[in-house]
Amino acid sequence: MSRYSGEQDHRHDATECLGVLLVNLGSPDAPTPAAVRRYLAEFLWDPRVVEIPRPLWWLLLHGMVLRTRPRRSAHAYQRIWTDEGSPLRVISEGQTRALQRVLADRYGDRVRVALAMRYGNPSINAGLALLRAAKARRIVVLPLYPQYSAAATGTVFDAVAAELGTWRWVPELRFVNHYHDDAGYLAALVASIRESWERHGRAERLLFSFHGVPKRSLQAGDPYYCHCQKTARLAAERLGLPEGHWQIAFQSRFGRAEWLQPYTDKTLLQWAGDGIKQVDVVCPGFAADCLETLEEIAMLNKEAFLAAGGERLHYIPALNERPDHIAALANVLAKHIQGWPEAITGQDVARLEDEALACLSRARALGAEK
Repeated sequence: MSRYSGEQDHRHDATECLGVLLVNLGSPDAPTPAAVRRYLAEFLWDPRVVEIPRPLWWLLLHGMVLRTRPRRSAHAYQRIWTDEGSPLRVISEGQTRALQRVLADRYGDRVRVALAMRYGNPSINAGLALLRAAKARRIVVLPLYPQYSAAATGTVFDAVAAELGTWRWVPELRFVNHYHDDAGYLAALVASIRESWERHGRAERLLFSFHGVPKRSLQAGDPYYCHCQKTARLAAERLGLPEGHWQIAFQSRFGRAEWLQPYTDKTLLQWAGDGIKQVDVVCPGFAADCLETLEEIAMLNKEAFLAAGGERLHYIPALNERPDHIAALANVLAKHIQGWPEAITGQDVARLEDEALACLSRARALGAEK
């Protein structure tokens, strides 16, 4: 059997489309130790996520991490799980539907959006299979990571490339590397913060909390730290926040190595010790609320801040399915699909349809059956 799949995909009478693969990190299928163990085994084995020599890491992963961490993580997931499932997956599915509607309004039925998770379900292979079945001859991949990091954005590219390496007819491919300084993304972020202030009041300080990565990633040339700094600085400028009223920090560190600093949990404890009573926390690196925002920030860090003397910690939700967020993602895609047939409108659409019919007629004249 050929390693290249999809020989049956080519049809002269098929209407081609542009595929959008929307990718987020993923979550377990259920908030149980067994499901979490499967998820963590896939996630933590990725060599971009944990950059330790494979033989040593295999012993640590299977001898220690996967024996202890799944039960603790399952308890954390249970605190945020909904009747519909994992918040990350439920929100991501809503984002997919919303983005499909916006793109359909712009480009008609020539664009198809599919959701994929880098780890867990639906997989990247499954998402790409949906686009192939929809006859997507051009695919743009949009990882929902505004700031580029090798451990997140980079590994999406790895997985997409690995799957496309099994296809006989590889589609044209474009890849959104980052959108950390995109005007629409920043406008949605700033609007969400202002709306929170209007509803809940404005705290003494605003903390921009990003997911952490090991410090050695920065030293190796990863731009993530710089992207995070720029996102926070541009948002603070648009909010008119003076120096000293906002700060950037990094959360979710794992293991004993030094990670990007300052750390979110230690920053909040320091603020409480300094007499800061009210804090707003926003997490601009998360396109959808998940374990790291709903449990780590809105529960654990809030509890620690209050216990240390703070009076109020308000978590400002991720952009999720906000219309301005979806519109921003659509505009990011619009920049990346320029020049592709599906991105054109008006009379050019009719011209392309005529060309497709002519192509089909020529193929049938040469003996093509489909």
